[in-house]
Amino acid sequence: MTVGSQVKQSLASLKGIHAGLQSLALTSVEDEAKRNFHEAMLITEDIINDIKVRVGELEGEEPQYRGF
Repeated sequence: MTVGSQVKQSLASLKGIHAGLQSLALTSVEDEAKRNFHEAMLITEDIINDIKVRVGELEGEEPQYRGF
């Protein structure tokens, strides 16, 4: 597995985690739990955006990583 495909696989996993946290934030009954899940969701959103930038860099540097 190439570095590019590993980074993209990590990105996909993070997107799944983000969706799970979003669901938990919406369905939690306790206010503190909602806040905690929402905060974690925002953190994962920032990480996802950072990794998307890195994927773009990898694709620019190494054409073989495009489309994986």
